Order: sequence, then structure tokens, then C-alpha cells
Amino acid sequence: MRKVYITLTAVMVFLIAPGCKKYLDINSNPVTPQIVKAELLLPPIQFQMHDDIWQDQRTTISKVTQNFAGVSTADAALLWEKHGYTYNSDAGGVAWRMCYFDMGLNLENMIKDAVANQKNEYAGIGYAIKAWTYQITTDQYGPIILDDAFKNNQLSFRFQDQPDVYAKVREWCALALKYMNTPSPISYSATLQGASGDGIYKGDMTKWKKFVYGVLATQYGHLVNKAEFKTKYADSVIKYVDLSFANETEDPTVFFQSSGTTDVNLAGPTNAGSSTSGVLNTSTYYCRQTTAILGLLTGGVRGTPTPSPTTSLDPRLSRYLTPGTSTSGTGNPTGTTYIAVTPTKGSTLTTVPNVLGSLPTGSTLFNGRYIFTDRARWPIMTYAQMQFIKSEAAFKKGDATTAYTAYINGIKASMDFYNQYGRTQSIPDPAIAATEINAYLASSEVAQTAASLTIADIMQQKYIAQWGWGSIETWCDLRKYHYDPAVFRTYYPLAAADLQYGKYKYRCRPRFNSEFVWNAAELTKFGGDLPTYETQETWFSQQ
Repeated sequence: MRKVYITLTAVMVFLIAPGCKKYLDINSNPVTPQIVKAELLLPPIQFQMHDDIWQDQRTTISKVTQNFAGVSTADAALLWEKHGYTYNSDAGGVAWRMCYFDMGLNLENMIKDAVANQKNEYAGIGYAIKAWTYQITTDQYGPIILDDAFKNNQLSFRFQDQPDVYAKVREWCALALKYMNTPSPISYSATLQGASGDGIYKGDMTKWKKFVYGVLATQYGHLVNKAEFKTKYADSVIKYVDLSFANETEDPTVFFQSSGTTDVNLAGPTNAGSSTSGVLNTSTYYCRQTTAILGLLTGGVRGTPTPSPTTSLDPRLSRYLTPGTSTSGTGNPTGTTYIAVTPTKGSTLTTVPNVLGSLPTGSTLFNGRYIFTDRARWPIMTYAQMQFIKSEAAFKKGDATTAYTAYINGIKASMDFYNQYGRTQSIPDPAIAATEINAYLASSEVAQTAASLTIADIMQQKYIAQWGWGSIETWCDLRKYHYDPAVFRTYYPLAAADLQYGKYKYRCRPRFNSEFVWNAAELTKFGGDLPTYETQETWFSQQ
């Protein structure tokens, strides 16, 4: 009898086996799928390329680079301007969140689905974004979680230093190019070009490959202090820059429809005026124009800046910054004189305009200038940026002719960038005319020959081109040259007494809650438990 029972049980198992998976898979629900297709994951991932980077730049990194400052003299407001940090805070940790949480598993799952189902364009884009993300993250934090990232059933994760991360970024770039060069068996062009598709390049693999080359050029450009730079890395920089963007129309930018308050550039007045944004334009802590950028735009690149100017031969002054004063820094500014905040000093001039503009308070909306409007596209990299990276590499290599050509290209391109992307106000500022560009190029603020070109000329023009959006790359530049006042002439030099720990900052701390609670033992291997951790120099800037 027992044998009959076993036989019948075996037959029943065999009969229900085809439907067993569906019967037992209680977590499968078509309404809430467990595996999300790559096509659905790409748009929110691209949004994070703007959202998270901007959050760190506006509140913390831009204070270190002196792109922005606050007018408050309260100690808490000045900590980042003093190259310190706020205790028990996640400030300065948003790029960490982008890498491991906001993109995190979404990006991993996008690549996994794309590779498994031969969605090669999505796989290529996924690896390209992953390479860019980890490059940004390691350049901000130094050692980061790499091989242990996203491993299950772990509470602690191994950190790896920049040589490992840089190598892995190059590996992901190679994989991105591999998939981009292999069209999918089924065309995804309609999906990529749709409203909910690829918001950066609409599936154009030629341009995405240029994005990858831009990541590689940027990485090699960070290694100017390495012994191999002149003989090896400089050529790699020049090679990859030449393979990247042909002009500003090819810049990777995040696009906003501005169809409502939830679909706007986060660096515009609508978001800055929101009580949930974290950076109200009424705040005295953030986003006021500084003496560093004002000085560069009023004669400080090669000469002496004009204090409180009304005009400048550099046409970018009237397009980037806002003249006049405004009540508590908000509302429609009145006046024609440009004023700015001196970093770390706060200011009695609380009327320095907020570059983000402000929402109307009984008056007309004050839109920020330049790319600080609701509709402005947000740049991830630019052609101008690449040209300055090339100029620096050629200069270090000793090729003055190539360096000078790229330097002039970069200056022209920064103005073309404004004409392409910086005129999105309801009543746009005028485009920069060719006559203005030529007058500036002929001025004493621009090197007139290859022989007269200096590294300060290149790096300060790059600072201007990246102002307001490229703070992390600007911070890399400042660290490469160890905040040298001979290179960055208008960067306000900080005495030891002005610095929270007596030294300039070289890295940020990982997010407090995710690492200092669960992964403290690993952090101590790199000195992450020390108050002075952020002043420890990062690998890429060392000799």
C-alpha cells in the first residue's frame, strides 16, 4: 500500500510540475513586477544625474570651490566654506546616495535586463552612466565601495581606493563601447526616442560613445601629478578629447519640459522657492555669487579685478551674474552694480542676489540668469570643458601649439554654450555676439600667443566655463594644484585660522547613516574615523 501511495504522489508532482512555478511564485504580480524592464528604468536614472549632483553642488561642494557662498555669519552656515563639515549630517553625501541608492540597484537591474535580453543600446548606456557615476563618486570621496557593492546579506562592505576604482571605470567604459557598437536584434529606436525614453541623446549611439570618451578624457586629465603623465596619460587625454564632442550641440544635458512644478530644472526659481527644496532662495546660507567668479569676469584672469563693477569686457559677466541688490537676496534686483560675497566672511550685504532667482511675492517672477531657470537644460559634460582638459594635457606635455588652440577653442565654446543653453528666461538675455567674443579674445585677459600661455590661463578659463554646474570637476582641478593662488588667482585664500581643521579639504565623508553606523571598522582603515579625514589628500592628486 505504501508503494502505491508513493507512486501516486510522484505522478501528482509530475502532473502539476508545469504549473508549479506559477502556483508557488506568490511574489509575482503583473501590477507590481519584480523585474523591471530597462526601458522603464532609464528616465529616472538620468534624472538623478542632475538631481543628486546638483544637491551636493548647491549646498556643499560649490562652497568649497567658491562658486557660491552664503551671506550668513553663523558658524553652521560657514562650515563648508571653511572646508569643514557638519557633524552627524549627510550634507555632502548626496553623490554617495546617487551611486548606491538613487541609481543603485535600478542601474544594476537596467544593465542586467539589457544584457540578458540583448537590449544592447540600453546595456551600453547603462555601463556608460555607471562609469560616469563611479568616477564622480570616487573623485568626491576617495575610497568607495566597489566590488562589494550590492552583495546580498551583508552589513559591512569592503572599501577600495582610487586606483582600483579608476581601473574599473575604464573597464565599464570598454563594455559600454562594446554594446554600443553592437545593434540589438530588435530595434529600440522608437522607445529611446520617445517622451519616456533617452532624455539625453534619444538613443544616438554615436553621441553616447562620445560621452564615454569624455569620461575617459576626464579621468586621465586628473592624473597630471603622476610621473607617467607627460609620457603616457597626456596622449590619452588628447586622444579621448578628440574622440568626444565636436561642438556644444553634442553636450550631454538633462532636459526638462517645465510643464509643471515637478518637471523643472532643480536649479531654477520654482524649486529654489519651494519649502521642501532644502535651499530656499530666501536662505542666507546658499547660492550667492562670490568674489571668485566676479573677479574672473572683471579682469582677474590676467590682471586686477574691478571691485563692484558696472560692466566688463568679458560678455559672460552680464549673462552669468545678476547686478543690483534685492531685499534679503530675493525679488527683482534693482541697480547696475555687481556685488558679491567674500567666502568664509559672510556679509552685511544680505542683498547680494541669489543666482537661482526667486518666486513672485506680489511681484514678477525673478528668473535666475544663465542655466538657473526652470527650463534650462542641465549639463553633465561640455565641449568647452573637454577643450580645456586637452589644453592642460598638451601644456603639461610641452606641446604649446596644441595647448593654445584648445585654450582658444574652449573660451569660444564657453560663450557658445551660453548661446545654446543659457537663454531660457521668458525674456532671454541677448546672445553673445561675435563682436563681443572677438573683443574679449583680443583683450589683455586672454593670452595672445602660445608662448605666453600659462597654466593659470587655462585653469581659470576652465573655472569660468564650469561655474555653477561643474563644481566637482572644478574641485578636482583645485586639488590637483593644491589650491595654488598662482593658478587660481581670484580663489579667496584661506589662512589656517579660516579653516575648520587648519587645512584645505580633499575629500568628503561617506554618508553618515549608511557607513558610520554599519561600516565603521572598514572606514577606520582609511582614517575615516578621524575628524581630519576630509583633509587627507586623495590618490589622484598625489605625485
